[in-house]
Amino acid sequence: MSIFIVQLGTPRRAGEGPRLGTVRRPPRGVAKADFARLDYYDVWFPNLAPSAELVQEALHADSDRAWAEFARKFRKEMSAPDRSRELDVLATLSHHTNLALGCYCAEECHCHRSVLRALLVERGAEVV
Repeated sequence: MSIFIVQLGTPRRAGEGPRLGTVRRPPRGVAKADFARLDYYDVWFPNLAPSAELVQEALHADSDRAWAEFARKFRKEMSAPDRSRELDVLATLSHHTNLALGCYCAEECHCHRSVLRALLVERGAEVV
């Protein structure tokens, strides 16, 4: 069993399980009833998205240093007790079922998904 880290809106992989949208906003121009059918997500989970301020910082991170600063700040947000417990729950679930976490960004290396991946691995999650 594992957690898949995915780009929302891309075709689902076999056995991926339910998708959790770790994004600040739902997809624009898509009816809520179509989110799952169009491979965005089954459940919206904005708790694991960066704050609105950090989203803007990530979008403008045009150097390795700027990206590292974003990652540091996002890790700090995810260390809040509620966020930390949510990550612990997902890490535990990864040993019992498949599920997927995703965002819209095309490149994981410049997306908060990369930080979520690292945080989950640090908690012992099975991550694809």
